[in-house]
Amino acid sequence: MTCSVRGLCAAALIAMGTLWDCPTFGQVPPANYDEALIPKFTLPDPLVCADGTRVTSAEQWTARRAELLDLFATEMYGKLPACDLPVKVTRVSDGDIFDGKATRREVDLTVTKGDHQLTMTLLLYIPKSDKPVPAFVGLNFGGNHTVSDDPAITLNPNWMRPGKDERVVDNRATEASRGTAASRWPIDLAIERGYAVGTMYYGDIDPDFDDDFQNGIHPFCYGDGQTKPAADQWGSIAAWAWGLSRILDYLETEPQIDAKHVAVLGHSRLGKTSLWAGAADERFALVISNNSGCGGAALNKRVIGESVHRINTSFPHWFCDNFVKYNSNEAALTFDQHELIALMAPRPVYVASAVEDTWADPKGEYLSCVYADPVYRLLGTDGLGGDAPIVEPPAIDQPRASGRIGYHIRTGKHDITRYDWEQYLNFADRHFR
Repeated sequence: MTCSVRGLCAAALIAMGTLWDCPTFGQVPPANYDEALIPKFTLPDPLVCADGTRVTSAEQWTARRAELLDLFATEMYGKLPACDLPVKVTRVSDGDIFDGKATRREVDLTVTKGDHQLTMTLLLYIPKSDKPVPAFVGLNFGGNHTVSDDPAITLNPNWMRPGKDERVVDNRATEASRGTAASRWPIDLAIERGYAVGTMYYGDIDPDFDDDFQNGIHPFCYGDGQTKPAADQWGSIAAWAWGLSRILDYLETEPQIDAKHVAVLGHSRLGKTSLWAGAADERFALVISNNSGCGGAALNKRVIGESVHRINTSFPHWFCDNFVKYNSNEAALTFDQHELIALMAPRPVYVASAVEDTWADPKGEYLSCVYADPVYRLLGTDGLGGDAPIVEPPAIDQPRASGRIGYHIRTGKHDITRYDWEQYLNFADRHFR
């Protein structure tokens, strides 16, 4: 794979605004939506080590977990390179919100290397309380100013993905974009329930387009003569996950936040990110995937809806280059996403689907929970709840969330809604209170 080919394909994607077939990756087969056409496959057992040893104790799981984590890092998301990235924290603004019931705060987290700086801005809402409060953190797609129409929130100046409307002009946000994602961030609901909420624009960490990793955080970690990540080094999802951990670093210094009870959540590609962040950083006490699909909670080996080949072709910068070897070759995978869910164990994890979101393979998302269940039970929890996991997904709008693994499939399309947040808050109440 050459830089020039990746850059050419990325330019075509941005210009056309559509999915494309890059010659580097080959022709992408049409998407399958028929369960009867799913290829026969065998899932790897998360409790069997690479050398064939079966895991039968929590002590053995520690080593197996490290093995799986390294496998996902090397073959899929990419390893973080060894580099020193000190983060300078600057409080930008504070103000009361919701009739004085909460504080709205903006905090800049800045990385510097030589003459270059990268600033990631955290928007944080903290309910007024006489004791530290638990928190939800997640990245957003359009800038912090989109989660509320509050004019006091700084309009993000960085590169934005173009939309179908006039709210982003020349890849820059306009005032018209304020509050456009407010339905995805019911801050009032979380505050009423006693939770802080922190969010950051994912493009602050790494802009979401393929320029062969010349922008964002990646160049800050290049060694002498290096111009792009190695084949086993971090793609954009791993970089975004790194940013989530930097938010948690800051929250650990904030006396108003109970940093031992922080849930990380994300929707779609940012749901993939929250899962990888939760796997790589065990400080996150609860992990939530909303409609994360391929590369997130859905089983790759089912090859239904979005495939590995399609996602690597449409978004070649999301994963490490090693992941390309599995294009139309899911049978060669020695791991699958149920093992990613298992990497959260014994911490609570919640996976959510939407019935109309067939691209994300809702059934495959649920089955990852089912096949992660044995790890949770080995570690002394109830997994999906009950005496044994139920293989059939729950009914629509009927969450299955009595155990340490939660799941629901709701009415509607690919989105994160107030209904989803209500389930996540209920789940957090059960495990944090």
